[in-house]
Order: sequence, then C-alpha cells, then structure tokens
Amino acid sequence: MVRYFIYLSYNGKAYSGWQVQPNASTVQQTIEEAFFTLFRQKVPIVGAGRTDAGVHARCMVAHFDSESPIDDLSFLAEKLNRILPRDIAIQRIVPVVEKAHARFDASGRTYKYYVVDHKDVFQTDFMYRMRGTLDYAVMNQACQILLETIDFTSFSKLHTDVKTNNCHVTHAEWKQEGNAWVFTIKADRFLRNMVRAVVGTLFEVGQGKKDLADFRQIIASKNRCKAGMSVPGHALYLVAIDYPNHLFL
Repeated sequence: MVRYFIYLSYNGKAYSGWQVQPNASTVQQTIEEAFFTLFRQKVPIVGAGRTDAGVHARCMVAHFDSESPIDDLSFLAEKLNRILPRDIAIQRIVPVVEKAHARFDASGRTYKYYVVDHKDVFQTDFMYRMRGTLDYAVMNQACQILLETIDFTSFSKLHTDVKTNNCHVTHAEWKQEGNAWVFTIKADRFLRNMVRAVVGTLFEVGQGKKDLADFRQIIASKNRCKAGMSVPGHALYLVAIDYPNHLFL
C-alpha cells in the first residue's frame, strides 16, 4: 500500500463544508466521486481538517492510499481536474511515508479572514463587508492575548467530539492588504468554528463594545455564550498547512 498527499484548493460557496454529510454537497464527497469515476472503485480520502459551509481553501491537504505505486502523479492530478467541477482544483499529488496522516501529522495551520468597509460587487462572495469603523490597533492588542491563551473553549462550537480545547496560537494579527483588512491566525490546531468566533469577538473589541479586560474575561470564562457572534464563513480561507519534512519521500 502506497500513501499520497493531495494538495488542493476550492471555492467553498457551493459546499456544506469539507466533510461528507448526508443530503449535502461537500468537497470531500466531490473529490471521492471523481476518484470513483476515474478508477471505478471507492478511494477514501482523509482531509487535514474540517472547514465550515462556505469557507474557502487556498491550500487543503488530504491523503489517500493506492495498492500500487502511481507512475505519473502530474497526469493523475490533470485527469482529476478534468473531472472535478471548476470550483475545486488539484494542485499536486506527492508520495509520503506509509503512516503519514494528513490530519494528525499537521504541525501548523494558517487561516485568513478578509474584511472591507465598502461595497464591492466583485468581492461580495469572498470578503466580509463591515459597516462602521473598527479600531484595528486595539484589535491587534487583543490578538496578543490570544498568543498567551491555551484553552479556547470560549471560541469553540458546543458539543464537539474533541478530547481537549487546548490550542497553541503562534501568530495572530490584523494587517491591511490593498483595500482590505486581513486577519491572519496560525496554530497547531483549531476547534470547530474557532476562527469565526475569534473574529466576531475581535469585532466587538474594535467597535468599543468590549475592552481588553473584557476579552481576557471571555477567555477565562470558558463559555461560548460570553464571546461574540461567529462571522460569516464566506470571507474565511484556509491558506497553509505545515508538515514535518520526514513525511515526504
């Protein structure tokens, strides 16, 4: 058995997230259907994580197994791209060690959230329009608190099946890129709905509805109801996933 990592990107607008769900179109399901069309047999794939409905990925990674080595991985990627819809693209397929796991071996993940303060018909599906002004300087002060935080229960979707809500955030920052403000956050792992809840709570800080002491108290409470609303998923992107070099052949 030979294992491979697939690097891919997708526009999440038409999908109910990454993971296969009953009675819903998902990215994982669509790729597995493309494999079935190509090989006439089921080829299960395992993603590096879940993305919510409408969330995009500039870089998602998944793994699959083949009973024998695949000679031309570039040609396989091209054939899959011909079958897949226009909103999913295979970037490359690479061989990895037999025990490599797209989810459990990821050492870091990076998300970006895009915000604009004006109406732009060409960005409606890809950026969040924020009415009113935000104090990004104080929001960046709150970001520093995230770097000190271990337990992110206050920003997690309730009743999930994870064993711990501890995460190690190594980077969190708002920065202007062109006409948009972009929140970049990197961590070893993320909880379900975590980034969207963090952004929604930072918005309340930026609007002056909460101060830095309130932000600390929200984290300490370990209570999702104390944090802000989750922002819409259409402006959120998974942009990078890191792996140790020893996994790659």
